[in-house]
Amino acid sequence: MSRLRRKMFILLFIFIIIVSMFIMAAFLNSPGRLTPLKDTQGNIIPGSVSEKVWIDINGIKQGMFIRGEDIQNPVLLYLHGGPGTPLFQFISYLEKEERLERYFTVCYWDQRGAGMTYDKSTDPTTMTVDQLVEDTREVTEYLKSRFGQNKIYLLGHSWGSYLGVKTIEKYPENYLAYIGIGQVSNQKESERLAYQYILSRAKQMNDKDVIEKLEKYDPYADDFPQLDYLVKGRTAILNKYGIGHLHQGVTSWDILKSLFVFKGYTVTEKINWFLGADFSMIHLFPGLLEDDLFLSSVKFEVPFYITQGTHDYMVSQVLAEKYAEACEAPKKEFILFEDSAHSPNMEEPEKFIEVMRRIALENPLEE
Repeated sequence: MSRLRRKMFILLFIFIIIVSMFIMAAFLNSPGRLTPLKDTQGNIIPGSVSEKVWIDINGIKQGMFIRGEDIQNPVLLYLHGGPGTPLFQFISYLEKEERLERYFTVCYWDQRGAGMTYDKSTDPTTMTVDQLVEDTREVTEYLKSRFGQNKIYLLGHSWGSYLGVKTIEKYPENYLAYIGIGQVSNQKESERLAYQYILSRAKQMNDKDVIEKLEKYDPYADDFPQLDYLVKGRTAILNKYGIGHLHQGVTSWDILKSLFVFKGYTVTEKINWFLGADFSMIHLFPGLLEDDLFLSSVKFEVPFYITQGTHDYMVSQVLAEKYAEACEAPKKEFILFEDSAHSPNMEEPEKFIEVMRRIALENPLEE
């Protein structure tokens, strides 16, 4: 065997070993179940719940994670963003000792077409906000029945805030209060404002790579923002400048790492996470862009709260505040988080939990 062939053989062998180790690690990190909730001494908390649940919702098997330190606590349904991007794995990756689950039983539901609920056989014509509102109602009814509560709290993050608004508008009788994080209002205008800001900032910093990427697009074109811009440009740039998911800065690798080490998904479900993100974005985001909530959804029968990071350009903080002013509700409040971007629940968890506890006290569960 020649020296070159021996070297190629060794390199191939090393490559196979590395790939095998990666595959083994992926399976070891993907048992597809949650670990029990434990106290600071490492003991399982009596009366707690930490489980993965599947239920049939309007013709589709849909998955969710339910966690809480006391099943007697009020129930909170968390609507993830994207569309199609469940981030419970990232929330749990960043989790500190103080957590929502101490005060609420929290349901992190992977919506139709997303995460572990993604199924390639899902009919694309069912991927509409109207259908997801009906799905949300079914999840709500399941939670009410299971935990014996006549109403629950509804929290929506980003895309989930759009879905949440549409849900409380149609089914207000199910909810004690609505809480938006990174509240959507007029997303087409929000995208234009974000484009103008990051282009201006890139020019100030002489960030030629970002300038080149952005100048390929016209923010006033009828089809702006295109999916290509959102996926290949905008999100990475916002994160780079600390005005995207987190103000402290987050990369795609951070989210990938949290997904890789998350034990709640199987390997197949982790693959489906990526497939579902694309599938949902293609079928749901265009409808979101065309709906101006200032015109379509401003009157609510449910206490209405918006929590917004001052550094958020994923969804315009300025527009969110104007939207809060335009809305009519029995109670309403706009709450700023000075050290956050798009995810104050992850960046300022202690303050966010204080806000959530106050909201629960102001809008208690009826006996």
